[in-house]
Amino acid sequence: MNDFKSLRVLDAFRWIFEKFDIDYPIMRKLIQLKLTMDSRRIPAIFNGQKQKKEGNQFIKSLWLYLFYGLLLLTPFLFLRNQYMFASSILFTVLMFITITTMVSDFSAVLLDVRDKNILQPKPVSNRTLNAAKLMHIVIYLALLEGSFVIIPLAVGIYRFGIFYGLIFIVSIVFVSCFVVVITALTYLFILRFFSGEKLKDIINYVQIFLAVAVMVSYQVMAHSFELTQMNLQYTFTWWHVFLPPLWYSAFFEVLLNQDYSINMLILMACGIVIPLLMLRIYIKLMPTFERSLSKLMSDTVRTKGKSHFFEDWTSKILCRNAQERTFYRFASLMIRQEREFKLKAYPQIGFAIVIPFVMFFNEVRIDSLKEAMANENVYPLYFSALMIPTVVHLLKFSGAYKGNWIFRATPISNSKMFYSSTLKAAIVKLFLPTFALLSIVFIAMFSWAIIPDLLIILLVAIMMTLLSYVLLNGEVYPFSNSHELTQDNNTLKVLVAMVVIGAFALVHYLIAMIPYAKLIYMLILIIAVIVGWRLVFGEKKNHGHS
Repeated sequence: MNDFKSLRVLDAFRWIFEKFDIDYPIMRKLIQLKLTMDSRRIPAIFNGQKQKKEGNQFIKSLWLYLFYGLLLLTPFLFLRNQYMFASSILFTVLMFITITTMVSDFSAVLLDVRDKNILQPKPVSNRTLNAAKLMHIVIYLALLEGSFVIIPLAVGIYRFGIFYGLIFIVSIVFVSCFVVVITALTYLFILRFFSGEKLKDIINYVQIFLAVAVMVSYQVMAHSFELTQMNLQYTFTWWHVFLPPLWYSAFFEVLLNQDYSINMLILMACGIVIPLLMLRIYIKLMPTFERSLSKLMSDTVRTKGKSHFFEDWTSKILCRNAQERTFYRFASLMIRQEREFKLKAYPQIGFAIVIPFVMFFNEVRIDSLKEAMANENVYPLYFSALMIPTVVHLLKFSGAYKGNWIFRATPISNSKMFYSSTLKAAIVKLFLPTFALLSIVFIAMFSWAIIPDLLIILLVAIMMTLLSYVLLNGEVYPFSNSHELTQDNNTLKVLVAMVVIGAFALVHYLIAMIPYAKLIYMLILIIAVIVGWRLVFGEKKNHGHS
């Protein structure tokens, strides 16, 4: 195994671990093994490498975090000395990237029980095992956040001086501590009350909730500021103590702008005391956390799936024959029960629900609620269709992909029926409920007059499902690849599909003022969907193709 540079840095702090009765040589060997295993895992953020590429994929992905740091963080450092605004946005972005990366990539580390099975009979103390797990996460976050903030840090030092850089580094340490502990404590809370398969499902939903909730925090953060002419003015409100980015923004305001008001000192104290207090609680509860993890080793058997009336009903409407209805129900079952698919697809649904409302409230901030309601602007609903390219792409993958032989074993002459029924199931199971919820709310906000617009957007979404399949998948069998290959070279194609959605929205906007144009456009879309579906999923006899 490689002797990683991070381990050589860790060696300088050996005396600290030994002071806490941690067997440092064993801890070091465990971390070395974990880092070696990491080199075989493709990070969720990294879309450019395939599984067969050699080398440490996480290290190779750090350039992408470097680019994100340049793109997402650095611009806020040019807002003169408006530390509360610039730093709060900067830390919001930083926490968003860190939390989503922790959720997507390192939940497996926090919830890992494999070393328990192997090392429990060995003379290795729980203290040493826990220290190895914690330091593994620390090394990971140091590399991730180091690459993410190195350019903003350099720019900040250049603009504001070395003292700014020192405050920035200390703030990042506290942010990292807060993110790790809040994630671990959330999982601990769940582990205390649930077990087995149900527990894993709940962890899935918590991960999805975190991804969506952190995104919503952008809007909460934006409302903390008032833009007046060219000056950004900050006014403290009591609920700001619940916004961690403001805690660390207060560091700069107190130490660089010498704002010693009680409000700033409270925010600064929250940024120091709360992470340290949470870390102490986590360390104290770590034995409980490790005991609760044993529940993950008990794989409870799923109860037999109940008959779903809605699936049976929609299958009779949407599918032409009994064979297609069978695969429609099969695809619906996979979408409903495949945990890894849900972890990747459901955040897209969350974003599809949240973003239209975010766009609407931004319009309200610019104009007024009365004007926004009068405009009857339905175009934010096109953002709900942005989930379609990603979801269609994910339909290629499954945790049970080795069972794809069942498709070749079936006596079906038209092999494209598999994907046709799967796409119909995805529309009904994932997009329609989302769009129905949004439509009900928008009709309540505006009026029944927007129904033609809603039908146009729905038809565009169905058309985009078909186009996304042609552009992104083009394979005979769904659910036939490993999720480890999810990060392939289709990122550009997904972006192109999203641009196409924007083009549809532009056409909708341009025809809105022309009498009867919406009805004509609707008819054109209906014909395009029917003809396009038949062209793409028409009869194909070469069933043996895999």
